[in-house]
Amino acid sequence: MTSVTLQIIGTVRNGRHSAGDQGWGEVVSTIEIAPAFAAGLAGLDSFSHAMVLFYMHLDPDRETSTLVRRPRGRADMPLLGVFAQRGRMRPNPVGITAVEVLGIELGRVTVRGLDALDGTPVLDLKPYVPVFDRRTAARVPEWIEHLMQGYF
Repeated sequence: MTSVTLQIIGTVRNGRHSAGDQGWGEVVSTIEIAPAFAAGLAGLDSFSHAMVLFYMHLDPDRETSTLVRRPRGRADMPLLGVFAQRGRMRPNPVGITAVEVLGIELGRVTVRGLDALDGTPVLDLKPYVPVFDRRTAARVPEWIEHLMQGYF
């Protein structure tokens, strides 16, 4: 198996130190961009939203050997493969979230709605571009709505 090396471009700061399955929608985070990458923020302030790609390194309960499980371990959810879920327990604990960009100043990006813990390494930022990121005819199973109640 081939390995991949990625560079950390920044770090999440938000004071949230424990994972939870609710209330992420109003969490305000600051992404501190490493000085070597700060110039890459030029123009991002013209977008209302961005995609944040991050590495979920602070999860001590991560189980990578189980490829089939119930979302969040809930008995009322179907058994699913890890690639049919958005959860953190996966072979590569990489998260991606669309966030609202509140401001950019001095190498810091302030966002709302990022479901990442304080200290989480950020791997990439991309502007949210509806023509790329939105699919109007996307189909999802009905259990998703039940699972996500209160998350954002």
